[in-house]
Amino acid sequence: MNFSKTTRLRQTAFVARLSFFVAALLLLNTTAFCQQTAEQDFKKLEWLAGKWTRTNVKPGQSGSEMWALEAPNSMKGQGETIKGTDTIFVEKLELLIKDKHIFYVVDGLDNQEPTHFKITEISDDSFVCENKEHDFPKKIAYKRTDQGMTATISGDGKSIDFIFIKKIGQ
Repeated sequence: MNFSKTTRLRQTAFVARLSFFVAALLLLNTTAFCQQTAEQDFKKLEWLAGKWTRTNVKPGQSGSEMWALEAPNSMKGQGETIKGTDTIFVEKLELLIKDKHIFYVVDGLDNQEPTHFKITEISDDSFVCENKEHDFPKKIAYKRTDQGMTATISGDGKSIDFIFIKKIGQ
């Protein structure tokens, strides 16, 4: 009877160690898969690189966004609106991988800190990012079209479209 009890204890200990090992292995695989997926998904954003001219601005104004690939997991951009010869709006933009997720980061002149929007959807020609804690916008969506791209900011029942064409040679 003692032999049987000892055998069962050894078997239980073995199963516990094996379960721990399998769980650790799965966790490592999941972590590696998440990072790999973020890096693979980031490549889907490369179409954004270049200079984009806004087509739906108020009369007397012009607008643009410029994006450049800085590293395999970072793109930097800048959006601006110009009225006559005066720059009336500027914001620094960035797409980056942080904590195994892709973020769209906006740093406007009026912001005390950059605002991070987590990418929640991504495809070969679009992405959506959200920050439900932000006042406005709460959601930003970019979609590549045959003619260019549309960026839509939205939240709390409001929505604004920014329509762009890509500058030739960009």
